[in-house]
Amino acid sequence: MNYLWTTQGRAYMPVPPEATPPRPAIHGRGTAGNPKGRFERLEIEPDPDLDPAELPAPRTQFLRDGSKSVIVTNDSPDVGFDASVNPYRGCEHGCSYCYARPFHEYLGLSPGLDFETRILVKEDAPELLRRELQSPRWKPQPLALSGVTDAYQPVERRLQITRGCLKVLAEFRNPVIIVTKNHLVTRDADLLAELAGHRAASVAISVTTLDGELARRLEPRASHPRRRLQAVAALAEAGVPAGVLVAPIIPALNDHEIPAVLAAAAEAGACWASFVILRLPGAVEGLFVEWLDQHFPDRKNKILNRVREMRGGKLSDSRFRHRMRGQGTFAEQIKSLFEVSCRKHGLARRPPELSVAAFRRPGEQLGLF
Repeated sequence: MNYLWTTQGRAYMPVPPEATPPRPAIHGRGTAGNPKGRFERLEIEPDPDLDPAELPAPRTQFLRDGSKSVIVTNDSPDVGFDASVNPYRGCEHGCSYCYARPFHEYLGLSPGLDFETRILVKEDAPELLRRELQSPRWKPQPLALSGVTDAYQPVERRLQITRGCLKVLAEFRNPVIIVTKNHLVTRDADLLAELAGHRAASVAISVTTLDGELARRLEPRASHPRRRLQAVAALAEAGVPAGVLVAPIIPALNDHEIPAVLAAAAEAGACWASFVILRLPGAVEGLFVEWLDQHFPDRKNKILNRVREMRGGKLSDSRFRHRMRGQGTFAEQIKSLFEVSCRKHGLARRPPELSVAAFRRPGEQLGLF
C-alpha cells in the first residue's frame, strides 16, 4: 500500500464506538476509515502516536482485473435492467454513502479507503464484451453500463474503457442504460446519439444536491452539480434521452432540495426523474455514521433517527421492493413531494422503453426469405 498509516499499525482490538473519536476527514476522500472486510480476520489500525495531519494523502492505485467475462446478471426487481457491464471495481468518486462499497470485501479489500483508492481496471472489457455479444447464447437486451460503480469515474478520461465498450454496443446496436454523476459522459454523446437513433440508449445523471459544498463533502471527486445539469442539457441537445436520478435522498440533509433539483433538471432538458432513499448496507453504515461525525455532528442524530423511521427501526433494510424507497410517514412524504414536483415540471417517472429491434451481429448473414 501507499499509505504510511497502514504500515505502522497494530492488530485490531474491538472498541465500543462511543469510545472512539471520529477520525479527521481526508481532503478529496469520502471516508477516512479503512475497516477490515467482513471476510478478513485481522485489521490494521493507524498508530495513535501519528498525527494524521502530517501523513501523506492516500494515493489512488489502479490494478489490473483479469476477469474472463464482463456481462453479469441480476434478479433484483428494484433496478431497471437484468444485465450489466462494470469496467471498474471500486470508484474514485469516493461517495461516502455508496452502496457498492461492500463489494470490495469480496476482493479481500476494505470497503473504506481501499474502495476509492484501489481501483480494479478491466482493460479487456471491450474485447470481452464483443465476444459475448457475438455468441449466439446472447439474447439481445438492455445492458447497464455500469450497474455497480460509475463507468465515468476520473480515470476513464485517460483509459477510455467505457468508450471502448460503447463502440462495441453501437456496432451491435445493443441497447444501453447509463447512470453516472460525471460530466465526462458527454464525451461519448456521438456514440450515444447513434444508439438513440435506434431507441437503444438512455442516460440518467445522478444529482444528489444543488449545493456545491455539500456535494464536495458527499461525493468529493464527482462532477459539480452544475456540471451534471450541463451534461443533461448536452445529451438532450444531442438527441439522447436524458433523465435525473435524485439519489440518495438523505432525510434532514437534502430532502428539502427535491423541488429545486427537479426544477433545474427540467430546465436542463431532462425528460424523466426517479429517486432512491439512502441505503446503508453492511459496512456502509459505520462509514456513513463516521462521515456524519466529521461533517454534520449537529444533525447526525436527527438524520439517523429519520432513516430508522423509514427502515423499520434499523439503518438498513435489504428486502427487495423496500430497500430503495423505505416505508412509513417520512418515506411517504418524500414520495409525495417527489411526485408533485415531477408533475409540476412535466417529468415522467420512468425512462423511455428501449428497443432491441435493431440488434445485429456484424458479419452475420441476414436471411432473405
